Amino acid sequence: MDDVTVHELDADGPHERPARPGTVTEAWHRRVAAGPDAPAIAWFDATYTAAEVDDLAGSLAVALAERGVGAKDRVGIHLQNVPQYAISLLALWKLGATAVVLNPMYLGGELEQPVADSGAIGIITTDRDVAAVRESVQRTAVRWVLSTDERDLQGRDDPRMSPEQARVEASADGDLVHLMRRHAGRQPEPVGTGPEDLALLTYTSGTTGPPKGAMNSHANVVTVATTFAEFVGVEDGDVVLAIAPLFHITGAVINAVLGLVHGTTLVFTGRFHAEVVLDAFHEHGVTFTIGSITAFNALMRLDHASAEHFASVKTLYSGGAPIPPSTVERFEERFGHYIHNGYGMTETTSGVIAVPPGSRAPVDGASGTLSIGKPLPGVGAAVVGPDDRPVAPGEQGELVLTGPQMVRGYWRNPEATEATMPGGRLHTGDGAVIDEDGWVYLVDRLKDQINTSGYKVWPREVEDVLYQHPAVFEAAVVGLPDEYRGEEVTAFVSLKEGAKGDEAELRQFVADRLAAYKRPRHVHVVGDLPKTQTGKIRRRALRDDAV
Repeated sequence: MDDVTVHELDADGPHERPARPGTVTEAWHRRVAAGPDAPAIAWFDATYTAAEVDDLAGSLAVALAERGVGAKDRVGIHLQNVPQYAISLLALWKLGATAVVLNPMYLGGELEQPVADSGAIGIITTDRDVAAVRESVQRTAVRWVLSTDERDLQGRDDPRMSPEQARVEASADGDLVHLMRRHAGRQPEPVGTGPEDLALLTYTSGTTGPPKGAMNSHANVVTVATTFAEFVGVEDGDVVLAIAPLFHITGAVINAVLGLVHGTTLVFTGRFHAEVVLDAFHEHGVTFTIGSITAFNALMRLDHASAEHFASVKTLYSGGAPIPPSTVERFEERFGHYIHNGYGMTETTSGVIAVPPGSRAPVDGASGTLSIGKPLPGVGAAVVGPDDRPVAPGEQGELVLTGPQMVRGYWRNPEATEATMPGGRLHTGDGAVIDEDGWVYLVDRLKDQINTSGYKVWPREVEDVLYQHPAVFEAAVVGLPDEYRGEEVTAFVSLKEGAKGDEAELRQFVADRLAAYKRPRHVHVVGDLPKTQTGKIRRRALRDDAV
């Protein structure tokens, strides 16, 4: 199919970019044809070539077809970052089906909601979770549950990956690896999947109501995986480490699909374990990854971690949560690598704004916020005021995005689609500033803004100051109800291992650096801050627990 032209509007005005029609399956087949014997997946001591991965995906697709999976059907994947996840994705796409990416920590009602909403007809999970998954989805359309031992497809059985060494019996509906071996050498009949068909259903975190299923099309996924790879300079022979959870859009697209459809090796390490991930950097010669800042913080906590572990790295990116400038500085001083900021949402099919490789994100003089980067090619970015009209460069407002990366809506939810994406323009809900040079600064979610005595305070500004204190490991700032001020600025911090700091010292540290109305009236030192599975600190949980 010939390229067509898309007109977009970004901070620099209108421009033209070629669209990238096609499906993930087509992109994968091109990769296999170009280098069938090149390594495609590494899993501890095992390496699989592109041709071998394609054979495994094809045989699994045949097994799934025997269970009634066809074009446009939905199947849930309830796994951590293991090769079976990537193989299951490819198998479903070979059948024209849609993968429903499910948080493997969810069971009960948390799992039932997205499964029921999506209409998934089957679930792929771990052997140990079969019984709990069956119970969770018994009132849904699920017909079968296939399972796998996450330690399969490799021989090392690193005890850090799975402390529970005893194997559990597989699902009575079938064991994933056994099915692949039973149908070895077979491929399903080709299907007529198109670019606008759904590759993924990814559910939002549900912070403003029940989770909604973002409809990530094949065109969305291919566009982001290709554009981001070109933007950061991923090349054939590179090694991509899957740090971000694959049940999250960043992990699914910028780790898994980016690594699969290019001539790279995609490295898996299971559920995030800092020591295992550090070893993988060195053992496999990782050149690129993107993960949450909490993952990089965890690596910095390892006393034996050194620059040698990161010797092969070309570029590192962080997405999912904003990066304090002081954290970037400490990581670079110790390991010699600058962490580039990136930004994306479930609704943008992952990364759409990022700091170009070799560039350093500027810091906004007014707020002290580190820039999240510049819009990627084809992405339109604008900051609008309450009247939905663009504001002048340097002024705060809501970040609005357009482009071929944006989903067309939420699954069977036209009301939410119209509210969030009126006219095809994604209203992110994020407070932002775009300067005259096109750098985007993410201030905060609009709902997180604190109103104290009529003054507006952005939590990020206060948090970034707290991160400058040598004892602070993580920080979160929220507004708590106050009869006199409306809201009072309140901080929660965790300290670095062995470090000391108390409320008075931390309050004075901020007082020396910020205006009086921005200073937290209370600083609570806690063991750990609550986080989502993708590493974002849960400010809402802190507010709810404190009220």
